[in-house]
Amino acid sequence: MIRFAPRLATAVLGSAALAATMALPASATAQHTPAKHRSPIVIGAVQADSPGRDTRANRSLNGEWITVQNTGRHPVNLKGWTLSNSRHQTYRFNHLRLGGHKTVRVHTGRGHDNLQHVFQNRRDHMWDNKRDTATLRDQHRHPIDTERWGRR
Repeated sequence: MIRFAPRLATAVLGSAALAATMALPASATAQHTPAKHRSPIVIGAVQADSPGRDTRANRSLNGEWITVQNTGRHPVNLKGWTLSNSRHQTYRFNHLRLGGHKTVRVHTGRGHDNLQHVFQNRRDHMWDNKRDTATLRDQHRHPIDTERWGRR
């Protein structure tokens, strides 16, 4: 019986250590990194250089556009969201509920807003043909997505 005592003591101590480890919260045994929130709203296709000559005609202005996509299943209200260029020229979305898996095209010129197209009503081009950055921000001014083109 005495020659089994060390084995029994080892087994008891090992079981106690295992039980103590199981009782610890997960944060004590592993580092927890919270998942970064990712918005389902992203910048899609960009047409920074309108076809033909760049004039200030409404057709030329509306020839440049950026799409904003909802990659999620649920609709998102874009009221107060902004889309800006590298010169800090900004377009602010009005009441636009972008449905799940839907896209809206943001044109530079004038027109009538609907569910697929919104218009900035500008009289000059917003996006630089050769090099620019489009930044999409939510209603709290948090950057959501950025798209760059041209040389950096």
